[in-house]
Amino acid sequence: MLLTKSCMERLRRGWKELMPILAAHHLHHYRCHHCCVGKSRRLVFSQVFQPMNFEEGRVPGQESKSGELTCKSQRLMLQAGLIHPGSPGCFSYMPYTVRAIDKLIRVIDKEMAAIGGQKLNMPSLSAAELWRKSERWGLMGSELFRLTDRHSKEYCLGPTHEETVTDLIASQGSLSYKQLPLLLYQITRKFRDEPKPRFGLLRSREFYMKDMYTFDASEEAAHLTYDLVCDAYSRLFHSLGLPFVKVQADTGNIGGEKSHEFQVPASIGEDRLLVCSSCTFSTNVEALSAVQKECPECRNALIETKGIEIGHTFYLGTKYSSVFKALFLNDQNKLVIAEMGCYGLGVTRILAAAIEVLSTEDSIRWPTIIAPFQACLIPPKKGSKEESAAALMENLYDDLDSLPHMKGETILDDRTHLTIGKRVKDADKLGYPYVIIAGKKALEDPSFFEVRCQNTAEVVFLTREGVIDLLRNVQTV
Repeated sequence: MLLTKSCMERLRRGWKELMPILAAHHLHHYRCHHCCVGKSRRLVFSQVFQPMNFEEGRVPGQESKSGELTCKSQRLMLQAGLIHPGSPGCFSYMPYTVRAIDKLIRVIDKEMAAIGGQKLNMPSLSAAELWRKSERWGLMGSELFRLTDRHSKEYCLGPTHEETVTDLIASQGSLSYKQLPLLLYQITRKFRDEPKPRFGLLRSREFYMKDMYTFDASEEAAHLTYDLVCDAYSRLFHSLGLPFVKVQADTGNIGGEKSHEFQVPASIGEDRLLVCSSCTFSTNVEALSAVQKECPECRNALIETKGIEIGHTFYLGTKYSSVFKALFLNDQNKLVIAEMGCYGLGVTRILAAAIEVLSTEDSIRWPTIIAPFQACLIPPKKGSKEESAAALMENLYDDLDSLPHMKGETILDDRTHLTIGKRVKDADKLGYPYVIIAGKKALEDPSFFEVRCQNTAEVVFLTREGVIDLLRNVQTV
């Protein structure tokens, strides 16, 4: 169809009149879209996958048989929706838990970097031939998850990686003594076929572990490295605020000539410890050659307690390096067998042990530095007299999120259909170090927010500036 000149002119005039309207509409849509995007960037509770179930007496996903006791950390983690059981000893970790694990890994990485550790990642599948070479294929027995591939080659899912890392070093040819000490570590999932998985993440079949393997030029140097790593472990546990004791330990099927465990004293602990109240001597009962009731150093009585093992160190000597021919050239250009050590941290076990010993019977308490979120903000209930203070809470969120170390550390409980009391109760159970509430005092001039410091049980009322100053000093990773 052909248009006349008059029709074309009318269309042009109409288009000129329509353009400003369309432009204004587009600008309004652009502003609305970006406003919504800005708001959606706030971390809000309703959008986090956190399947809580705090019903009185109910433990969701309970694996235990009727009448069998469940430890506090397992019960609290299940009720808070931090973990969800799959098969026995295997769990899904929910977003809050992953955040805590990631933070714990960053703390570990920092300590390992400080002593010269280098991070790598080795395969979970480990060839049976390596384990046969070290004679541990039979020694480990049913603890190994074993499998056979389509070519009839045997493997195991690695519970530890002494064989793999020593074979890796041996494959590089002869190292120079100038490259030593070599401290290699990884943080990966490990697998052990526990005969009776229990206590949630404290004794599971699949778990996260940090394992480090060191290579030194001499026995003397290896002992110095051993002490260096032990000191780093102590600093780590101090930074988490965990009560711990370093005890002499049995070398077990790892082998070697010296071993220590880092234990968190706890009534549900599966290790029996003997601790001297007069000196620094402490030991795992398994490390004693005979029943011993007095300290070999000061002859005072030993006190028995229970503990949860969260770290283990071994001086291996040449147990593995001699088998796999992990050699280096010394300062006289002669080939020498490397001296080794291995060091483990149970990452998910540290998390569970911390919850076990720091929490109350009803509420989780995290080591502050690895809490999933540092602060939970609770605005007024919708339709309440204080509802107008909701905007103050959103502004406070933005202020806190602008602090470099608090970026992503604040969550807004936007379930405003619930009372403040209900949300405060949930926040208490989830264990945020700081819970900030916009109640009646938020309507005063100046506005005051109620701040609950969960780990100290303090309640204070602070202005916006006071809240910012308080959280400006919070240590994060």
